[in-house]
Amino acid sequence: MARAPKDRPDVKVFAEIAMIDQLVTNKLERVLPAGLSHAQFGVLSRLCRETEAAATPAELARAFQVTKGAMTNTLQRLEAQGLVTVAPDPDDGRKKLVTVTPAGQSVQYAALHALRPMTESLRSAFTEAEFVEALPFLKALRAWLDETR
Repeated sequence: MARAPKDRPDVKVFAEIAMIDQLVTNKLERVLPAGLSHAQFGVLSRLCRETEAAATPAELARAFQVTKGAMTNTLQRLEAQGLVTVAPDPDDGRKKLVTVTPAGQSVQYAALHALRPMTESLRSAFTEAEFVEALPFLKALRAWLDETR
């Protein structure tokens, strides 16, 4: 007799990931500065983290798996708040380049600081070995999903 889909390990893994995503998103949105969405924080974080000074809206849309229109909307909101600049690419006037402003870096840093109690609590609830043991499967799953998009 075949197992019900809800009893299959693969279905359970994705259900757990979905629940974790929802819980983390809710916790994150509670500590973000007023007017900053989860999506906007993600873009700011990527721009602050990248070694390159700028990214194109198309690169960001691909990285976040959203349409160019959705990314344009997110970038317009960030730009209106003075957190990023969107300017023509000096090498190719058809493209735009997005850079984080000092205000954007400050907002991203403040959000990370506000998250510190949650991350410290998380680190105290699990051992480093547990995190290390989870990584190979999670990385392989992410890579597979990325390759098959």
